[in-house]
Amino acid sequence: MTRPSKIAHDPAATDNRLVVAISSRALFDLGDSHELFERDGLDAYRAFQIEHENEILQPGVAFPLVQKLLGLNKLAGDVPPVEVILLSRNSGDTGLRIFNAIQHYGLEISRAAFTSGAPTSDYIAPFHADLFLSANAEDVGRALTAGVAAATILPSTARPRASEQLRIAFDGDAVIFGDEGERVSREEGLEAFHRNETELADEPLSVGPFRGFLTAVHRLQAAFPAENSPIRTALVTARSAPAHKRVILTLRSWGVRIDEALFLGGRDKGPFLDAFGADIFFDDSPANVESARKHVATGHVPHGVSNP
Repeated sequence: MTRPSKIAHDPAATDNRLVVAISSRALFDLGDSHELFERDGLDAYRAFQIEHENEILQPGVAFPLVQKLLGLNKLAGDVPPVEVILLSRNSGDTGLRIFNAIQHYGLEISRAAFTSGAPTSDYIAPFHADLFLSANAEDVGRALTAGVAAATILPSTARPRASEQLRIAFDGDAVIFGDEGERVSREEGLEAFHRNETELADEPLSVGPFRGFLTAVHRLQAAFPAENSPIRTALVTARSAPAHKRVILTLRSWGVRIDEALFLGGRDKGPFLDAFGADIFFDDSPANVESARKHVATGHVPHGVSNP
């Protein structure tokens, strides 16, 4: 893989890092201990984590994604383009087991916030995170309200991808774009939606919660040769012609690169995401998320008309 010249030699590149904040339950499998916490309370959870702190945690749903994100730093010369921050509702005491696992797996994660049960979302902005991934829907909702791209990582039976290339897939409406299209479709029907999108084809769509993250990913992609990039992106949307034109022109007006665009016209997204080989997929629709997580690691974006 070709090293990127921009990141290696640009003195200001440290301000252009892609920063991802992730919760401990998204990074590692803490299902059993979380059930213990909910059943028996904090004291039992604390005693369990301390007793087992030298037992290495198993990887969680987002672990392969984090490995690939941090792997980009090996290609980037002297200035790492990606940083992963750990945000955890554990205390510093119980969080020792988590840092033991981070060290065991060789993950280059050095910054963290342990909040002893308090919401972690307050620390996203000080860390300048572009994306927040968590198993806690409350924290995700707070992050979205604060204007940060965020998703609830859901349990998945998807297998890790063998490819070294990082592949990220996005839904369009209410994720990359605003949800006005979905509102028209729900309130007035599909015919009205297509008519509206045709009439407004030359007017860019409004910005959705993942616009900033998509821009950060695009900026990172631009540091590598297009023909040999370690990152590939896809738009996977229920839209179809003629509603496709507005999407394409909007992305063009933003100056943002999407490698693949799948206009599925309502088809089940799961098999297409599997064919793309997504390491992560972001969607606002609970129905789409339930389908997708059977095939790929999936983040639910609780935003827009699909999430009243």
